Amino acid sequence: MLGVMSTELPARSFKIPQSVLVVIHTHALEVLLIERADKPGFWQSVTGSRQRSDEPFERTCVREVEEETGIAIGSTAVPRAALRDWGLRNVYEIYPVWRQRYAPGVTHNTEHVFGLTVAAGTPVRLNPREHLRYGWWPWREAADRCFSPSNAEAILQLPRFLPDAER
Repeated sequence: MLGVMSTELPARSFKIPQSVLVVIHTHALEVLLIERADKPGFWQSVTGSRQRSDEPFERTCVREVEEETGIAIGSTAVPRAALRDWGLRNVYEIYPVWRQRYAPGVTHNTEHVFGLTVAAGTPVRLNPREHLRYGWWPWREAADRCFSPSNAEAILQLPRFLPDAER
């Protein structure tokens, strides 16, 4: 039996327009920001899209935080309980420069906001393909540095979502 070689290109895999934003912070409200490699000068919190439509958002957070910062949620240093769903959803228009990553006609993304409390001095290991530098700033200053309005607004909400023990 002879095989037939297909001339069809494999289907392009598009990003799912459902993502997470993870505001990583210390108990003292120092917020971690990372600078995008593809847009130097654009500072942000950890973000990332679901890999599959049925991937739980918490799993997306765990994967993206580890990929982008090397911080392992669920480890002894950063227990799973340190990740909290803030119950905030942002729907925003996808910047035109990044729209080709999504299926034709997709113009908006729904972002689910989470907070992650870590100890001061938690080591950060960036993925150099994605980010150039990182820094820790007081929460208001961190909000001012963000290029994304929804990211800045999430950081400004940080004090509302602290557990009672941290207030």
